[in-house]
Amino acid sequence: MRAGPPHGPVKQFQRPVRSHGSAVAEAVTALEGKRRLSLARIVELNLGFFGLQLSFGLLVANTSPIFRSLGAEESELPLLWIAGPMTGMLVQPLVGALSDRTTSRFGRRTPFLAAGSVLAAASLVAMPLAPALWVAVALLWVLDTANNLVLEPYRATVADRLPPDQLPRGFLVQSAFTGAAQTLAYLLPWALATLIDHRLVDANGVPLTVRIAFGAGAVITLSTILYSLLRVPEPSLSPSEREALVRLPRRSLLAEIWTALRTMPAPMRRLALPMLCQWYAMFVFWQFWLDTIARRLLGTHDPASDAYREAILLTQQLGTLYNAIAFVAALALISLLRRWPIRTIHATCLALSGLSMLLLARAGSVTSLALAMVGIGIGWAALMGNNHALLARCLPAHRIGIYMGLFNLFIVIPMLAETVTMPLLYRHLLGSDPSQAIVMAGFIMMTGGLTIFLSGKPSVSAFLRQNRKK
Repeated sequence: MRAGPPHGPVKQFQRPVRSHGSAVAEAVTALEGKRRLSLARIVELNLGFFGLQLSFGLLVANTSPIFRSLGAEESELPLLWIAGPMTGMLVQPLVGALSDRTTSRFGRRTPFLAAGSVLAAASLVAMPLAPALWVAVALLWVLDTANNLVLEPYRATVADRLPPDQLPRGFLVQSAFTGAAQTLAYLLPWALATLIDHRLVDANGVPLTVRIAFGAGAVITLSTILYSLLRVPEPSLSPSEREALVRLPRRSLLAEIWTALRTMPAPMRRLALPMLCQWYAMFVFWQFWLDTIARRLLGTHDPASDAYREAILLTQQLGTLYNAIAFVAALALISLLRRWPIRTIHATCLALSGLSMLLLARAGSVTSLALAMVGIGIGWAALMGNNHALLARCLPAHRIGIYMGLFNLFIVIPMLAETVTMPLLYRHLLGSDPSQAIVMAGFIMMTGGLTIFLSGKPSVSAFLRQNRKK
C-alpha cells in the first residue's frame, strides 16, 4: 500500500487553523509529532483491545440466549438489544471530547481506559447471575457503557501514536485481536461444555458454562487492558503540549461536539452510507442466526428444549470458526493492502460476507454452515479494521478523540435504526421467520460493499466540473 502524505492530517486541518487562529495552529504542531513503532510494540499497544473485544464478544454470543432463557420472545430481541447503540451514541462522543481535553499526568486516554476496564470486569461477573429479564437488561446497559468508555479512547490512542502510513497496520492489528477475542468468547462456553454438562442450568435457565465463561472473561478483560497501559504507557503531555491544549478555545461539550459535526472532514461524511449498511446487517445477523440454525437444522424454537441448547452449542462452535477466520484474514489483509487499494479490498470482503449470509439462511447441513462462516469471518475482519483506517488519516490531531467518538455514531445509529424497525419488519414483512431476516441482512451487506466502492469514485457533479475545466 502506498504511504500517505507525511503531513496528511495537518493538510486536512488547514481551514480550521485559519479560522481559529494561532492557538489552534500551535496545538496541532505540538500534538502532531509521531514516531514509528515496531510491529511488536503495536501488538503490545493493542493487547488490551483483545480484552475489550472479549467483553463485547461474550455479549454478542450470549445476550440473546440469556434473554431467551429469562423469557424474552424472538420479536422482542431487537428492542432488548437497544442498550448497545444507545450507550454508544451517548457515551462515545462525550468521552471523545473529554479525552481530547484531558491533561492528566497519565495522558489523555489512560484514565478512561483504566476506569472502563474495572467497570466492564465487574459487569461481566454480574450479567449471567441476573435473576430476571429486567435485571439482565439493566446489566447490559451498564456493561455496554463500560465497554464504550474503553472503546473510543483505545481507537483514539492508535491514531494518536502512529504516523499516517502505519495507521492501517495499527487498526488491522486491532481487527486481528477482535477476531481472536471473539473466537475465545464463543470457544469458552463450548470448551467448558466438554468438561461440564452444558445441560446444567441455574434456576433461571442460564447454563453454568456461560457463568464460568463470563467470570473468566472479566479476569482477561481487566488484565490485558492493564498490561497494555503498563507495558506501553501513554506518554505524559509535555509542558508545551499541555499549554497548547489549555490555549485551545474553550467550549461546552455540546458546543464542541456540534462544531466537530459541522466541520466534519469530507472523507468521513462519505463513509456514512456504507457504515449504515454494514452495521444494520451485522446487528440483524447477531440477533437472528441462532434461531435460524435452531429452526432449520434442529427443528425447534423453544428455548427450554434440549434441541435449542444443542443449537446454542452449535452456534458457539460456528462463532469460534468465523472469528478465528477473521483473525487470520486481518493478518492477511495487512499484506494485501500493500498491493491493492483499501476500498477495493473492503468492498470485496463485504460482498463476500453478504453472499455468505444468504448461504447461511438456506444451509441444510453443518458443512454448508461452516462454509458460510468463512465469508462472514473475512467480512468481519474488514469491517473492524478498514473503516477506521479509511477514517484516521483525515482527522486533525487535537480532535482525534471526538471524531472517533462521532464516527461511532455511524455504527450505533444503524443499530438503533435496526432495533426500531426490525420488530415491525420481522412480523409483517418477514413472516416471523429468522432465516428471512438473515437473507435481508445479506443483501444489505452486499449493498454496503457497493457503496464503499463507489464512495471513492468522483461524484457526477465533480466529474462534470472537471470536464468543464478541461
